[in-house]
Parts: sequence; structure tokens; C-alpha cells
Amino acid sequence: MTTVGIIGAGHIGSTLARGLVDRGYEVVISNSRGPETLTALVDDLGANASAGTVTDAAASGDVVIVTVPLSAYRQVPVDELAGKIVLDTNNYYWERDGHIEVLDEKRATTTGLLQEHLPTSKVVKAFNHIGSAEILTTGSESGADGRRALATASDHADAVAFVTDLYDRFGFDTVDVGSVAESWRVERDQPAYVIRQTQAELEANLARATR
Repeated sequence: MTTVGIIGAGHIGSTLARGLVDRGYEVVISNSRGPETLTALVDDLGANASAGTVTDAAASGDVVIVTVPLSAYRQVPVDELAGKIVLDTNNYYWERDGHIEVLDEKRATTTGLLQEHLPTSKVVKAFNHIGSAEILTTGSESGADGRRALATASDHADAVAFVTDLYDRFGFDTVDVGSVAESWRVERDQPAYVIRQTQAELEANLARATR
């Protein structure tokens, strides 16, 4: 059984935890306040879910999801994530995170910042441009008409392959944006951000993105 560590237990992290448990994964979920604050959540998720510290989640996961406010990305453990695929759901909201100069000046991407922080990990963008309430409600069977698509981006082919398979398990087609350097195309305020779109529509919206 694949174990997925989740760093961040907000709307996205909690929703993904539920979806992963329902799909046969084991989950270790964490937040900044400590595992004792997650007792009700893991009790509700069932036997395949447990709560731990951030370090526990990073060390326990075969794959790890980072879903924290971007301002906290430097607090993500480095050594425990070495060699692992790390899914990055993060988005930049300067109103929440404070201004980050390299993002304001379009000289970096949110996923690129996490990859720089985790130089020995395989960081891949995932689930960043879908509302948490839609993750478990808008998927459909492979080949269904109008099937929703989500984007991913990474410098590591095996990380893209993992996310592509995971998206399919959640009911979504995949569009590979390319490298982390191109992941700005699916960030906040771009045409592909937080709208429902098919694979063809997503590809068109990514092409229309401007920086």
C-alpha cells in the first residue's frame, strides 16, 4: 500500500486525504498545530489515516503532498523528502503571504520556489487550480464526454507520470504544462486558473496565458 504524507490539513489537504483513503492509499496528515488537533479528522477518515507531525508526514510518505500557505514553504522539511516525489498545490496570494519579490517581478514560479527549497526532491505541480469542494465532486470516468482536465508541471518525468495516474484515479484528464519554469501558466489570474475545462480547453487556456 502506498503511503502519502500530507503537509497541511486545510481544505485541500483534508479533501485530498479523504480522496486518497477512499482510493486505497494510506495517509499520514499533519499541520503546523500538532497531531492532537487532527484527531477528529483522522477518526472520520478511518483506519488508513493517521496524524503526525510535519516531520512524521514527510518521513512516512512514499509520496508527499505540500499544501500550505506559500509563505510557509521554507518550513517544509528537506532531508526527509530527499529523493521523493513531492506534490505542490501552493498558490501565491500576496494579500495572505506578503509580497515575494521574485514572484511579483515574474522571475520565478511558486513550484520553482519549492523545488529550489527541496533540491533533492522531485517537485510537481498538482491540484492547484481547482477548488477544494470540486476535487471529489467533478471527476468522471475515463473517456466520458466533457471530462474535466487538470494541469501538472515538473522537471521530473516520473513525478508527472505519478500525478497523471493520480488525476485519473480522481476522475480527471491531465495536461502536462512542461517544466517547472512553465508552471506560471496555471497560476493565479491566468486563463486556466480555477475554472472547469476539458483537456482541449485547458490546452487552449494554457496557450493564452501571458506573463
